[in-house]
Amino acid sequence: MGKMPFYIVDVFAEEKYAGNQLAVFRSGNALGDNEMQCIAREMNFSETTFILSETQRDGGFDVRIFTPGEEVPFAGHPTLGTAHIIRTEILSQNNVGQIKLNLKTGQIPVSFNDSAEMGIICWMRQMEPVFGETINAKIIAPVLNLNQNDIDDRFPIEEISTGLPHILVPLCGLDSLRRARVDKNKYFEFIKNRWAKPVLIFCAEPHNPQNDISVRMFADCFGIPEDPATGSGNGCLAGYLVRHRYWGRDEIDIRSEQGYEIGRPSLLFLKAGEKNGKISISVGGKAITVAKGEFSS
Repeated sequence: MGKMPFYIVDVFAEEKYAGNQLAVFRSGNALGDNEMQCIAREMNFSETTFILSETQRDGGFDVRIFTPGEEVPFAGHPTLGTAHIIRTEILSQNNVGQIKLNLKTGQIPVSFNDSAEMGIICWMRQMEPVFGETINAKIIAPVLNLNQNDIDDRFPIEEISTGLPHILVPLCGLDSLRRARVDKNKYFEFIKNRWAKPVLIFCAEPHNPQNDISVRMFADCFGIPEDPATGSGNGCLAGYLVRHRYWGRDEIDIRSEQGYEIGRPSLLFLKAGEKNGKISISVGGKAITVAKGEFSS
């Protein structure tokens, strides 16, 4: 394998050592599937990405995404963080406005919006959401060690995917969100033979009054007990909020917070709207390079 450059990036972070950690490897085409999985397990972040080639194909860069447990077709913070590394380290052009990644789920464009007020925000346009089954509160409440009255019964518990299926669970408030604890035995029994496996819980009571919504996400199925920031899951959430008119409107432009309960506060920007029965979704956030080095065989 030789020496392989890699980077550690904090994504959906307002400052270093916050948000969701990501390892990005170059020269990924020199590795086999098992080697990539072993490296992802060694890094033990929510995800690790491998840039297969630094030459574009069909206008995009080929990238694979691995959790500590398995490869996934799409994930949000790896998409933004990898595009950030391609822009700053491979192309070395901070004026590049858009980069496309060729992922297992399809080609995902990432754009860069630089403002004096906010700094550089990376935005990804996600796939149109696909809605799956609805789930009874009495089935999922014990999985989360919650009572049924912790779940907001005005809205459905529902499977949704914009490339990676999630189960969305609306909660009544921040107290319920903080008390949630996954019972692993019940969780693995619950997700058996189910299309969506990660569970995203949310409420409209933020920790920080500047924000609009609070989120937690659990994915023991991928070796991730709790994720600090979930771009794919928040994309599903954006589609859900629009479809079910959570705030009584068919368009949202909000700030979503995640990771507070595990000491990695994260901020995601969600934009979505429904027009002629189609829902468009964009998820944005900051990416900060915190380290670079070489992996050796």
